[in-house]
Amino acid sequence: MAIDPKKLEMPTQAPEVRAHNFSEVALGYTKEMALKEASRCLNCKNKPCVAGCPVNVNIPDFIMKIKEEDFEGAYQIINETSSLPAVCGRVCPQESQCEQVCTLAKRFDPVGIGRLERFVADWHNEHATEKPVRPESNGHKVAIVGSGPSGLTCAGDLAKKGYQVTVYEALHTAGGVLVYGIPEFRLPKAIVAKEVETLKELGVDVVPNVVIGKTLTIDELFEMGFEAVFVGSGAGLPNFMNIPGEALKGVYSANEFLTRSNLMKAYEEDPKTPIMKGGKVAVVGGGNVAMDAARTALRLGAEHVYIVYRRSMEELPARKEEVEHAEEEGIDFRLLCNPVEILGYNNPDDPRDPKNGFVNGIKCVKMELGEPDASGRRRPVVIEGSEFTLDVDAVVMSIGTSPNPLIKSTTKGLEVNKWGGIIVNEDGLTSREGVYAGGDAVTGAATVISAMGAGKVAAKAIDEYLQKK
Repeated sequence: MAIDPKKLEMPTQAPEVRAHNFSEVALGYTKEMALKEASRCLNCKNKPCVAGCPVNVNIPDFIMKIKEEDFEGAYQIINETSSLPAVCGRVCPQESQCEQVCTLAKRFDPVGIGRLERFVADWHNEHATEKPVRPESNGHKVAIVGSGPSGLTCAGDLAKKGYQVTVYEALHTAGGVLVYGIPEFRLPKAIVAKEVETLKELGVDVVPNVVIGKTLTIDELFEMGFEAVFVGSGAGLPNFMNIPGEALKGVYSANEFLTRSNLMKAYEEDPKTPIMKGGKVAVVGGGNVAMDAARTALRLGAEHVYIVYRRSMEELPARKEEVEHAEEEGIDFRLLCNPVEILGYNNPDDPRDPKNGFVNGIKCVKMELGEPDASGRRRPVVIEGSEFTLDVDAVVMSIGTSPNPLIKSTTKGLEVNKWGGIIVNEDGLTSREGVYAGGDAVTGAATVISAMGAGKVAAKAIDEYLQKK
C-alpha cells in the first residue's frame, strides 16, 4: 500500500470562534483518523523515534496496537515509560524530538506521533474502568518537591516500584506549570487532574499548600523519615529587562498573568483577582509562554494584542504550531523590535486621576540581525533613530524564568550555578547525599518532556541508592 506523504491534519476550532473562548483549540483525532495516521508508520527495526523521545516511549509498538485497534494495549505500552501520556500528546514538541528523526521524514511528513499518543490517552481516560494496581510497599519513603512534570514523573516511577512517595506542592492545585502556566485552551485542567489522580491510585500522596524552604525545609523532610528527596520545584522566578517603567501598574510577568488566569480565575465575569480585560496588550518575548500569554489576553477581552520580539520569525523559539495558531487568531507580530521603556499615564492637573501610574504605551526600537552570538543565533543590533511607540494599556514580560532561590537559601551544602540552577551529576544527584533534582530547577525553563526525562533518570538513581541501604 502506498504511503500517504502528508501527516493527517489535526481538527481545530475555527480561529474566529476559539479566540473568544477557553475551550481546547485542538479537537483530537477520531478513531478513523487515528487508524489512517497509524497506517503511515513503517515499524522500523532500528526505531529512531524511541531514541528521539526523552522518556523512550516504545513508539512503533504502541502504533502497531493502534493498527490492531487495541487502544488500551497501546496506552499500556506508553504508560510503561510515561506517567503523563495525555499531557505529552498535547504539549510535547514532537516536531523537534521523536518526529524529527522519524524515518518517514526523510522523504515525507513524519508520522503524527504526538497526535496518536493524545488519541490513545484520551481513549483510555474515556473508556478504561480498571484502576491501576497499587504495588506492594518496599518500606522506603521518598519526598518529592513540586508537582510539575519532573516531580510527577519521578513520583510515578518510584510508586510503581513500591516506594511510599509524598509530593509537596506550594500551590493549592497539583500539576505545577501544567496547571498554572499552560492555558486551558492548550491543556485542559481536567486532563492534568486525571493524570494526578492516576498517580494517587498508585499510592502517591499529594500535599498542597506546602512551600519547601518555608513551611518545611529539606533537612526537616529527612527528620520526618524520608530517605531521599527529589527537587522538581521548577523555574518560577520571572526575569525582567530592567528598563524604565517596569514597576507601573499594568505590567505583569507572564507567570503572574497566566497564574491569575489559570488558577485564580481572572476569566470569570467578576473575578476576585482581575486582569484588565479591555484595551491593548503587548507581550514581550517569542517563546511558547509568550504565545500562551498573548492568546490568553485575547480571550480575556483585549482589543488588540502584540507580540514584541527582537529577532525575526526564523529565530522565534515558540513551536511552529503555536505561532500559526496565534497568527490565525489575529495576534499582531512586531518582529525585529525591542522595548526600551514602558510609558506611564500621568495627569499633573489632577493627582487623583485613577489612571495615574498605569501603563500608557511602550517605546521600542527597531532591530537588525548582525553576527551570530554565543547561542549561534544572529545577534540583534539596534537601528539608530528607529524609536517608535505602541499604544498599549498593559505589558506582559515573557523573557524567561530562573529557578527560585528559596530552596538553595534554606538548604546547607546545595550547590547551584551562576543562574541559580541546582548542580547535579548525570544521575540527578546534587551535592547533598540523598538529594536529587531535575527539570527547570536544574536547567532553567525548558520543555515538559525534558523535565519528565530528568524525573525518570532521578527515579532510577534513587531506587539504586535506596536499595543499597
